[in-house]
Amino acid sequence: MSKLFSFILNRIPRPLLIRLSYWVRPIFALYFRGNTYTDPIDGKGFRKFLPYGYERPRANVLSPSTLSLERHRLLWLYLKQETPFFTDKLKVLHFAPEQAFYKRFRKLPNLEYTTTDLLSPLADVKADICDLPFEDNSFDLILCNHVLEHIPDDRKAMQELFRVLRPGGWGVFQIPQDLTREKTFEDDSITDKKERAMIFGQYDHVRVYGRDYFDTLRSVGFTVSEIDYTDQLSAADVERYRLAKGEIIPVVRK
Repeated sequence: MSKLFSFILNRIPRPLLIRLSYWVRPIFALYFRGNTYTDPIDGKGFRKFLPYGYERPRANVLSPSTLSLERHRLLWLYLKQETPFFTDKLKVLHFAPEQAFYKRFRKLPNLEYTTTDLLSPLADVKADICDLPFEDNSFDLILCNHVLEHIPDDRKAMQELFRVLRPGGWGVFQIPQDLTREKTFEDDSITDKKERAMIFGQYDHVRVYGRDYFDTLRSVGFTVSEIDYTDQLSAADVERYRLAKGEIIPVVRK
């Protein structure tokens, strides 16, 4: 099954995958239902999760019901338990909205919720993250998760995020990160898709972020908290929710 998922991810364009997923989720959720693992986003239980990944698929990480991955479930738990996201009146900008969140966030009565992306069919505003069509200081909260690793000029993107976030506002800018690396790695000379997937984790990634990512955000003007939320959860919950132990949630403030 891992090889099949890898083949699908590498062959079918992402906008089409998003549309197709609405048809297959109910089938997956029914087939894999059980009591071993729980998706905290919808509370459903499963005997196993699905594999996910491009060149090196990870086993047991993709929720059959919400199609959430480790990072989505971790973010949901953090937002739910540690922030006023579900209660305060907030003007929110969400980049490349994930299916696991999109309809749930859209329905929250406390949010003025705007989605944006260049290609996603879920985007309200089609926009380049390096040239956003929003006024300065527009949003209370920005969610920009697993986007910056796709952007050649990520510093320009960070500057735009800083510009449109209001003073006192906050955001979560998750990225795939190798915490064993001190410095972020980039190499534009690597153009073969298979080789890029092997080195960068995905064929359309342009870098592997190291620990210096947080300081890059700080250099743009953000205050950054490096939150290891899995450290605040029990080992049993980390396994039950299929989280990535030690994954850092970068919470930024302006």
